[in-house]
Amino acid sequence: MFRLLALGFSFLFASVVTAADGAKPPNILFAVADDWGRFASVYAEIDGPGTINDAIRTPNFDRVAKEGVLFRDAFVSAPSCTPCRSALLSGQHFWRTGRASILQGAYWDGSQPAYPPLLKDSGYHIGETYKVWSPGAPVDAPYGAGKYAYEKAGGRFNQFSQHVTRMVAEGTDVEAAKQELYDEVSGNFEQFLADRVENQPFCYWFGPTNVHRKWIKGSGKALWGIDPDSLKGKLPPFLPDVPEVRQDMSDYLGEAQAFDVALGLLIAKLEAIGELDNTLIVVSGDHGAPGFPHGKCNLYDFGTRVSLAMRWGGAKGGRVVDDLISLTDLAPTFLELAGMPIPERMTGRSLVNILKSDQSGQIDPARDAVFTGRERHVENARFDFTPYPQRAIRTQDYLYIVNFRPDRWPLGDPYRLDGDDPPTEEEVTEETRVTLPDEDAGPTKAWLVGVRKTSEWQPHFEWVYGKRPRVELYDLKKDPHQTKNVAGEAVYRDIVANLDKRLMTELGQTGDPRLIDDGVFYETPPMAGPLPENGPQNVKRKKKR
Repeated sequence: MFRLLALGFSFLFASVVTAADGAKPPNILFAVADDWGRFASVYAEIDGPGTINDAIRTPNFDRVAKEGVLFRDAFVSAPSCTPCRSALLSGQHFWRTGRASILQGAYWDGSQPAYPPLLKDSGYHIGETYKVWSPGAPVDAPYGAGKYAYEKAGGRFNQFSQHVTRMVAEGTDVEAAKQELYDEVSGNFEQFLADRVENQPFCYWFGPTNVHRKWIKGSGKALWGIDPDSLKGKLPPFLPDVPEVRQDMSDYLGEAQAFDVALGLLIAKLEAIGELDNTLIVVSGDHGAPGFPHGKCNLYDFGTRVSLAMRWGGAKGGRVVDDLISLTDLAPTFLELAGMPIPERMTGRSLVNILKSDQSGQIDPARDAVFTGRERHVENARFDFTPYPQRAIRTQDYLYIVNFRPDRWPLGDPYRLDGDDPPTEEEVTEETRVTLPDEDAGPTKAWLVGVRKTSEWQPHFEWVYGKRPRVELYDLKKDPHQTKNVAGEAVYRDIVANLDKRLMTELGQTGDPRLIDDGVFYETPPMAGPLPENGPQNVKRKKKR
């Protein structure tokens, strides 16, 4: 009976799923690490020495990049988990995803077109392991979290350094302890593959959370041999170059290396079953580093710029692409390669033309800018439950940011910093919401809070956590780390005007609720009401393919 059903289903998807050129549609493997920014050893090769990337080793990501396409400038739509993933799944700006465009009180509810269910309905076998939606779609949603989860082999990889460190303390060899977690990764993927019908194309999302805080202090060196002192002189200027921060960063890089090993296991399995060259492998992160100034929850490059490499048998490898890419471009890419129509609602643009090109450098002249933004991260980051609304346009030469409510604290209210009972170092390290809640807790944040009143570090603390002007402009050729706001300088007056016009035009044409009724949709606490009638769900955008 099962064989008859399988044969019937095989016939069904064979008649429905056909790639654009009539060939077998490719499988899709999307590996996305939580909070993993633009950190991979291959970037040290193309950017040159002297950066954080000198300290990390990611041979499997590097392989995907060298056998496929490495993107120099890839960005997320929003540097916060749920809005970024909602934008990625739906192929559109985060502000067009309704309540999924904020973190607390929001979820991906399947109310808008998204590539996984579209692929499933066309005959693809879909599945995921670990984090996709956050905090998670309700289990009764048509494509809710858990319905397509493959995690029976285990989920300990999500707390990699915690579990390995514990096992080592109990007497297990380091490599043996790691292998236990690697076996879970392999087992989950094998379970997913075993569930598909013979020759059925598949789409698999691998989303471990180990790169998200928290991780074990000292694990970068203990588990991966990353010496914190190797980062000395290589941190960007907004990160204090002190032992505590170098230690924190080395531990973060260690978790990224663990993710890279897991990626290698998935690639090895594809090779073993003969599916490597018929699989589009995409590897990226959902935003920048957590618990570090200018990282997660910021529109500076350290918060929005991510690693991105793609490998596919139909793409010429060994290329480095300079086009400005948004992760919202992935959904239409997946659909086009599967031979499916791209919903009009998607603002992302398919990357298939870049994959099929044989060129490096700037390939599509129209890809000269990306748009990013942010609203709410932690719901109670401010005492009145308000968000911190930002939008930005990033070109090759400039980053232009609009802070719509400059009277508010960017990373949340400085709870308990000026009172009689300041938070302890342990509280700031362990408790995300104890102060400046939109920045994750961790040793770097705790150290900065601890030295905030010293003459040496008070200006730095105020720079990274203080209130910001309504408009920020950074000249990337002169200031790649975005440390000097030049928006007020006369020589940049025309540039500010042109970028502002281009940004506001994009927001208006795509129905950003921030521009509707003074942003009442976002100013209202989560789940308090529907989108305004003229919100983004009613906006259709004509665009070039």
